[in-house]
Amino acid sequence: MSGHSKWANIKNKKAKTDSQKAVVFQKYSRELIVAARLGGPDPAGNFRLRTAIEKAKAAGLPNDNIKRAIDKGAGAGAADNYEELTYEGYAAGGVAVVLEAMTDNRNRTAGDVRSIFTKFNGNLGESNCVSWMFDKKGSIEFDTSVDFEKLFEAAINLDAEDVSEEEDCYKVITSVENFQSVVEGLEAEGFKSTTAEFTRIPQNTIEVTDLKTATSVMRLIERLEELDDVQNVYANCTIPDEIAEQVEV
Repeated sequence: MSGHSKWANIKNKKAKTDSQKAVVFQKYSRELIVAARLGGPDPAGNFRLRTAIEKAKAAGLPNDNIKRAIDKGAGAGAADNYEELTYEGYAAGGVAVVLEAMTDNRNRTAGDVRSIFTKFNGNLGESNCVSWMFDKKGSIEFDTSVDFEKLFEAAINLDAEDVSEEEDCYKVITSVENFQSVVEGLEAEGFKSTTAEFTRIPQNTIEVTDLKTATSVMRLIERLEELDDVQNVYANCTIPDEIAEQVEV
């Protein structure tokens, strides 16, 4: 878990800057549209939509934008027909990369993704070439102001798989099947999460200590995350802070 957390921390530091970009707002809007289309526009009866709304608000997406995206997904006006796709491959140094996309043009997205892999010394692979190296889990984060011992006890009683103290949050990991029940169970106990989402956790990690390789890996991840169609990117590597800080992405 610690290796995954360090890589996540590197990405989170970048997210503070990226969250100001219009492309990030577009990603949240797409998730809202798809969630509303699949489960209806009422967040009370659509858990995916409810978590998407909370994430969008936390990122600063205006309420008008949130409402407009939900209305589109529910059929009020023209909505783009997004489909959810997964791409995977290898970055420099044999680092496995999995990315999740929402697109209305899979040919465009595949071409953009392939171009970025090639540009930064990586290779886009076939389906399931590396995704088997990652376990899909539910990830729920809490502010460190909550009582960790009480959170730990409540989460374990709800059959959460792991509870950990990260640098700037407490994190609860669940199975995919128990994700919703753990989120709602903790809310009932008075624990309000800051984020609740599905994630992919690598079974094993590769430590990248070579600056050239780290530069290629981090630039590839950064460029993939900047694509409008890409929602999430996961990699099975850790990069020491002293190396990551030298990389200009």
